[in-house]
Amino acid sequence: MTAPNPLITAEELLALAHSGAPDLRIVDCRWVLGRPEAGAEAYRAGHLPGAIHLDLDADLSDLDGFGAPGRHPLPSPAAFAERMGRVGIGDGDLVAAYDDAGGWVAARLWWMLDVLGHERVRILDGGIAAWVAAGGELTVDVPTPAPAVLPLADRWERVIARDELKAHLGSVVLLDARAAPRYRGEVEPIDPVAGHIPTAISAPFDENLADGRFRPAGELAERFAELGAAGASAAPGPPAVLSCGSGTSALHHAVAMRLAGLPDPILYVGSFSDWSRSGEPVTAGPEPGEPPG
Repeated sequence: MTAPNPLITAEELLALAHSGAPDLRIVDCRWVLGRPEAGAEAYRAGHLPGAIHLDLDADLSDLDGFGAPGRHPLPSPAAFAERMGRVGIGDGDLVAAYDDAGGWVAARLWWMLDVLGHERVRILDGGIAAWVAAGGELTVDVPTPAPAVLPLADRWERVIARDELKAHLGSVVLLDARAAPRYRGEVEPIDPVAGHIPTAISAPFDENLADGRFRPAGELAERFAELGAAGASAAPGPPAVLSCGSGTSALHHAVAMRLAGLPDPILYVGSFSDWSRSGEPVTAGPEPGEPPG
């Protein structure tokens, strides 16, 4: 069975919105690192008609720490399902998520719904800029959706914890989605130690994009083949493991790998925010480094 396309174009979304599709739920996922109110402020200044706003910190994470350490631990599936139902996302609805950052924040909502079994979720390719360029209007009106019921699975799949990852370093392909200067340890804006997890390969998420939109499937497949990701060659290996700062931008790779027709990767939810706070060894510089002794 072929997995559904994770993307929707601005033109497709405009057509759905103009048709009055009753099952369409648009979600504004804008969020800015280090500026917790910026996403909500941008939403209030103008958003897609009918869109609600979901915040990475408040709605797509459990900052009390359920499930995994790190800056953006996952909520329990039950709490997440209840939250989605409370904002009007129900069984059978088509969820269209967007942001203004190439899709890496929207990818978190896409992955959470997808991995828990709700397949009708898409990311607006090109984000809010693509919507405006296609002639879509913005509004400041805030909808009040009726509550709904969203049945989801009761546990997170395709995830790995720090101890299990540490035991397999060197035998898995670990992709680090952060910007290259953070990977090399030249800058670190938020975590306590600079550098990367030993053996991690630098794979900045924005290289999945061209002009703000996802590259064609063939180009993405070539990129992951060069990175050594599982399924990208004639000799498949273990699934790729994704990491970033806190388990969000890494999921841009999950979208890109789905587009490329590759096996779904595994997410290290805590990512470098967990690793760097746990006293684990860190490697600096451009090379992946060796597994810890």
